[in-house]
Amino acid sequence: MLDHLGLSVQDVERARAFYLAALAPLGYGIVLEVSAQETGATAFVGFGAGKPDFWIGAKPVLSGPVHVAFRAPNRAAVNAFYTAALAAGGRDNGPPGLRTDYHPNYYGAFVIDPDGHNVEAVCHAPE
Repeated sequence: MLDHLGLSVQDVERARAFYLAALAPLGYGIVLEVSAQETGATAFVGFGAGKPDFWIGAKPVLSGPVHVAFRAPNRAAVNAFYTAALAAGGRDNGPPGLRTDYHPNYYGAFVIDPDGHNVEAVCHAPE
C-alpha cells in the first residue's frame, strides 16, 4: 500500500549511522543521499533495496516519536536487526520474540532510535 515513508530526525549523520547498521541485516542500505547544499535547506538519506523506501531528513524540532516496522525475511534477520540496532546506539524496547497477541507467527523486535522513534523488525512467517 505504501510506496515510501519519511522520518524526521534531529541529526542526520547520527541517524544515518544508526539506520545503516540497524537495517543492514534486513537487506536495506543507502540508495540515495541529498545534501543540504543541494536542497538549500536540509539533508535527506534514502534507504532501501533497489529504490529508496525509507527516508530520513533533518528537522531541529520533532513533533513526536513515531513507530516504524520493517519487514524481515526470517526470524534470524529480526534477531540480527535487534543486535545491530543496539550496537549502533538504539535502546531496547522489546527483545526478539513471538507476539502471539498479534497473531501466532508474529515475531518481532523493538528498539528506540537516537531520536526516540520506536523501530521494529518483524517476520510473519512460521519458523
